[in-house]
Amino acid sequence: RLVATFPVVVVSGARQVGKSTLLRHTLGRRFSMVVFDPVADVEGAREDPDLFLRSRTPPVILDEIRYVPQLVAAIKRRIDEDRTPGQYILTGSHQWGIMRALSESLAGRAVFLDLEGFSLAEAAGRGLDPPWLEAWLTDPEGFLQRRIPRLPAPFPVFEQVWRGSLPEARFLPADVLSDFFAAYQRTYIERDVRLMADVSDWYTFGRFVRLVAALTGQEINHSQIGRELGVTPQTAQRWLGILRATFQWHEVPAFTGNAVKRVSRRPKGYLADTGLACALQAVPSPEVLGGHPLWGALFETAVVGDIRKQCAALPTRPNLYHWRSHGGAEVDLVLEWGGRFYPIEIKAKSHPTARDASGLRAFRSAHPHLPIAPGLIMAPAERAYPVTESDYVVPWDLARPTGTP
Repeated sequence: RLVATFPVVVVSGARQVGKSTLLRHTLGRRFSMVVFDPVADVEGAREDPDLFLRSRTPPVILDEIRYVPQLVAAIKRRIDEDRTPGQYILTGSHQWGIMRALSESLAGRAVFLDLEGFSLAEAAGRGLDPPWLEAWLTDPEGFLQRRIPRLPAPFPVFEQVWRGSLPEARFLPADVLSDFFAAYQRTYIERDVRLMADVSDWYTFGRFVRLVAALTGQEINHSQIGRELGVTPQTAQRWLGILRATFQWHEVPAFTGNAVKRVSRRPKGYLADTGLACALQAVPSPEVLGGHPLWGALFETAVVGDIRKQCAALPTRPNLYHWRSHGGAEVDLVLEWGGRFYPIEIKAKSHPTARDASGLRAFRSAHPHLPIAPGLIMAPAERAYPVTESDYVVPWDLARPTGTP
């Protein structure tokens, strides 16, 4: 749809999420593709970008455009002469430098699309189904009165979280997965970060990546991270910015509402892929996860990541927040959509009870004037069931509901 509407579509995302593969499979017959290299000047694109574009009749996919920043101005000139939709698709693995130049130079000419790893529905072979999140946002009361099926799980819950969402990791044998993630980390640190940032102490940066993997699902405290590593809070903040720019780290801001003085303002941070987080924490197998101290945080990371992916598939994306009072009550996610608020609590156990809805009740009590929808407790449960008049447990791998309310 975007290709049919805009002259330039920019597809961004972390390494190995499948940007090039997706474009080859969906547009390969219509578009030619040029894959750029950090060393070689492919087809003279750096030396003479205008001549390169004249020799490549659109539509064309320009893969890893970050290696050829000289092309940005040349593309702008061509688009200014001809606004025909679907001329160029550009891909990139980070948001700094070339991506910033693209957003500035191609304002009004390009649209940006961030690609993430597989959602649970995609991993189950149901990626073309409408997301269940849309049905809940549209009619939360009716949603909970319908039959809520689960997705066909390709792996048990521990293995799904342990493997993560990178496409390659879904298909590799379990005994070589640690080697895959070790290579992923080495390539990411030694190639991507070196190309985009001035990091003088690579050993400490590697420790930093392992540390934030252990902090996934927690509120971000730059001073604490700095103390742990012996660096300044400013350095910790800058390094987190590098992880965000390379799509390895996401943050969810705090929800404040009107109770500004009573609610923490720190965002929560999440490593983008739970498989990488497990590898960085030396989790050797799925069986170890059940008793691991990070199991709850890793499960929350997986659920938040899947909801982010569903939001990206909606025409109007909800705003995502987390909520925490100074008294300690918290709600893992609060979605704002259509003037209403949708709270979600995440519990890494199979049978949550009414006690696990305490954060949802506290959120309603703290904001009695807000229009708040029935809450969800997402868990590795077998079925959906109510725990209070307003809150329901639902399986984390649920599919779109069927039938009528």
